Amino acid sequence: MITKEDTERFRRARDTIIIPGERERSGIGMQKEKTLHAVLKNYKQPDPARQEIPVAGYIADICNEDEKSIVEIQTANMEAMSRKLDAYLPEYSVTIVYPIPHRKWVIWIDPETGELLKRNRSNFIGTWYQMFPELFWIRDRLTDPGLCIEALLIDVEEYRLMDGWGKGGKRGSHRFDTIPLELYDSFTIRTREDLAVLLPDTLPEEFTTRDLENAVGIHRKAVSYSEIMNVMTAAGAARRIGKKGRAWLYARN
Repeated sequence: MITKEDTERFRRARDTIIIPGERERSGIGMQKEKTLHAVLKNYKQPDPARQEIPVAGYIADICNEDEKSIVEIQTANMEAMSRKLDAYLPEYSVTIVYPIPHRKWVIWIDPETGELLKRNRSNFIGTWYQMFPELFWIRDRLTDPGLCIEALLIDVEEYRLMDGWGKGGKRGSHRFDTIPLELYDSFTIRTREDLAVLLPDTLPEEFTTRDLENAVGIHRKAVSYSEIMNVMTAAGAARRIGKKGRAWLYARN
């Protein structure tokens, strides 16, 4: 849940990183650190003295040594986070901040001139269920008492090079940078009960991934329901109880 204070703090962090005109002069996406990562790091900890701290052979995005706590901004590739957790968790509590695009506008860039061509709004609306392919990589760690996942739904602008194939060069194009606009909502996972909140109340007592898809209402092309249930069962929020035809049958824990 986002408070007014959270929204104002996010806007301050965004405006500190995104200086009007500076992004265009330096080249979108050419910065050493991507914009979304930089904004979220400053949102969680604006003090530079606590950012980029060496800990246990790695560089932590944020480390509060006096509280023995670490914050990692993970915009992708949660698989690599597993090794950091092995190093951090024996001595530190760890919060992983994972952003999910909520509403998205795509801005296309001419790959030869750098000219901004057009701004299109995507039809898809982001949901919490999109984080499960990444959570899959750390599914066995989700109930560790020292770990917290803080998922954030954020309205964003996505800058893409028109360097793909097909009409207009959009298919297979490359993302240059993601610019956060507004913080929409947050969801925190500390226990299996937190995960279980994402199993809709309308599910039957025994259910398949098809039942879950029907209850959530998002087509499986956009959400991997098998990965959702793999994470749910690994974390203890649900369990496999058998099969219904060729499909696994689940029940809540």
